[in-house]
Amino acid sequence: MNPSVSIVILNWNGRDYLEQFLPSVLASTYPNKQIILVDNASTDDSVSYVKTNYPSVEIIRLPVNYGFAKGYNEGLKQVVADYYVLLNSDVEVEPGWIEPCIQLMESNKQIAACQPKLLQYKNKELFEYAGACGGWMDYLGYPFARGRIFDICEKDEGQFEDAVPVFWASGAAMFIRSSAFQEAKGFDAHFFAHQEEIDLCWRLQWAGYLIYSCPKSVVYHVGGGTLPKGNSQKVFLNFRNNLVMMAKNLPIPEAIVKISSRFLLDGLSATKSLLAGQGKYFVAVIHAHLAFLGWLIAKRSASTFPDKKIRNWNGYYKGSVVWKHFVLGKKKFREIVENKN
Repeated sequence: MNPSVSIVILNWNGRDYLEQFLPSVLASTYPNKQIILVDNASTDDSVSYVKTNYPSVEIIRLPVNYGFAKGYNEGLKQVVADYYVLLNSDVEVEPGWIEPCIQLMESNKQIAACQPKLLQYKNKELFEYAGACGGWMDYLGYPFARGRIFDICEKDEGQFEDAVPVFWASGAAMFIRSSAFQEAKGFDAHFFAHQEEIDLCWRLQWAGYLIYSCPKSVVYHVGGGTLPKGNSQKVFLNFRNNLVMMAKNLPIPEAIVKISSRFLLDGLSATKSLLAGQGKYFVAVIHAHLAFLGWLIAKRSASTFPDKKIRNWNGYYKGSVVWKHFVLGKKKFREIVENKN
């Protein structure tokens, strides 16, 4: 008997995407699956559209828009399956995309989560920003991916065809054991959206699990690419959540040093943007820093950090991706992690 898989699509006013991409999800060949739409209090007709056109899709309606993190936490409380697949509504999948990931995870019970290869929907030769072929993180907490360094996405030339451990799996198409998700108590709802999947994968690694990339599975993501600097809410969430994640997952002395460095680098980035006339970006970064300090005073608990002296994180780059990319001009993943110069 194949393990049960629930493909859970979190929706907020995504009627157009559901109309465009839900048919490919329904065409998935994996036999023991169910498709569930968790609706974050949409105000468009997306729920009625799915009810009318795809009655086999189960619908869970949430009373308010909880965002990505709490939206999934609340929705998954009502889902029973061996595996959850957290899938963005703007993702097109291939018919056999589920089988490779489930086969991989069944072969090693230590794997808590994995992601398919993410390619751009509009240019299928390029890796996609949201996770490319598996997420990494550098020593100052900057996320990048196999096939994506900041806003530069590489061409998929078969350079990442091996299934390997990584630091984080993309929330755009994340396979995760339901037992591991529940053990980790799901996403941190405080994040609302952005980088909550990195925080979850970090916590899962602390708990002794592995996170994997499974390139035999391929999906195509519309996504948004690099975040527009004019979108102050997205800038705010990314900067704040990244700092919160570091404070939660690092020993206090290490967190103090690294977060202090991040404050400096963030400040330089914000000042550069201000001088370039991007005042909203500058304000959002300062707001994020203040919000992080507020969280630190009110929320930080040492209990979130496991009492371990030895750590073995996969997909962790001990150098600086900022230095390699912006100073030395390295643009590809392997130039960052393998080039010693």
